[in-house]
Amino acid sequence: MLTPHTIDCPYCGEPIEILVDASIPSQQYIEDCQVCCRPITLSVEIDADGEPRVRASGEDET
Repeated sequence: MLTPHTIDCPYCGEPIEILVDASIPSQQYIEDCQVCCRPITLSVEIDADGEPRVRASGEDET
């Protein structure tokens, strides 16, 4: 089940919508910003209620 979620790009600051697969409880992947095209590392955790918690970070962040 894909769930839409809005994040702010860590590079340009623009809000972008991503689709999160809520059937996978913990995942990490890279998706390019739809505005500035820079790679964003997305760390996704699905909580007990099925809601995604998304952390977006850039290449220079740990």
